[in-house]
Amino acid sequence: MAWGQMAAKRKRGALAAGKAKRARSAPSAGEAVPEERSVPPQEYTIPPPVSQGKWKNKERVLIFSSRGINFRTRHLMQDLRTLMPHSKADTKMDRKDQLFVINEVCEMKNCNKCIFFEAKKKQDLYMWLSNTPQGPSAKFLVQNVHTLAELKMTGNCLRGSRPLLSFDPIFDQEPHYTLLKELFIQIFSTPQYHPKSQPFVDHVFTFSITDERIWFRNYQIIEEDASLVEIGPRFVLNLIKIFQGSFGGPTLYENPHYQSPNMHRRLIRLSVAAKFREKQQVKEVQKIKKKGTKVLIEEDPTDVVFETPAEEKPVEIQLVKPESKPIVKDKKKLRKIQRKKQKKLFRAEGSA
Repeated sequence: MAWGQMAAKRKRGALAAGKAKRARSAPSAGEAVPEERSVPPQEYTIPPPVSQGKWKNKERVLIFSSRGINFRTRHLMQDLRTLMPHSKADTKMDRKDQLFVINEVCEMKNCNKCIFFEAKKKQDLYMWLSNTPQGPSAKFLVQNVHTLAELKMTGNCLRGSRPLLSFDPIFDQEPHYTLLKELFIQIFSTPQYHPKSQPFVDHVFTFSITDERIWFRNYQIIEEDASLVEIGPRFVLNLIKIFQGSFGGPTLYENPHYQSPNMHRRLIRLSVAAKFREKQQVKEVQKIKKKGTKVLIEEDPTDVVFETPAEEKPVEIQLVKPESKPIVKDKKKLRKIQRKKQKKLFRAEGSA
């Protein structure tokens, strides 16, 4: 009990001291409040941010792909995300899912534009550009893909800077190209005053039309002489169809010059087979020529005029058996035998 009473007294004393301190700190009505000292002006001030505008254009682009893409497509997708600060990423979509599901994914991600890479047969790459969820949308076949890491170009630009968009004059002549131009502007242009963007313009996206295809290039703008140096990535878009809705709906335009990759590979196989068939036919014709009967030429009677009969030699019958030549393998022995024969001949001539 004694320890409990002492603890209670300590607490009461602490409370009383705290109240006294608070009372001392509070000024009374009669006392004058001391004036605050004036703060000297700071020598260094932090400058305000460069872009003080308000972010009004709330364009957000979802960039993702289906399963089955190769490494080059994955790097291209990552390069586009790097170049577009207003883009968002998502996990790969399953092949079995319908394309209409992408509209719901964009709604969940709070995106109103979409770039979707669809891979087929692990060799064909298709790109969907869509304005979700109302539409329109366009489907392209992507060809000649070269990524930033692969090109190793000398150009460079600031990460998050806003690009200029340069379009071919043909985009203003054809109605379907005009629609694609507006779609490209809304997707690839970085909104002004975007939080992740930088207020600088140091590179340009070019969309040129050659051979009924859209060629995409990315160039750096050099400040000294305003010349262009390519950065990358680069790819070619072959338009297939333009749909009224997002990832489907009525067809607004169909490219008559488009040839599917399956048809292209089939024509290559047929051309190779035709060359092989032609070679086989040539071999068969040569065999038939070799096996064919030779045409016999009639004898010319005048050929016998200049022929002179040769003299007939008398037939000699040899009655004596010819001497057998000794078979000597050693050359030295053969020379000795020849010398002995020569000596015998000389002796016979001398005695005669």
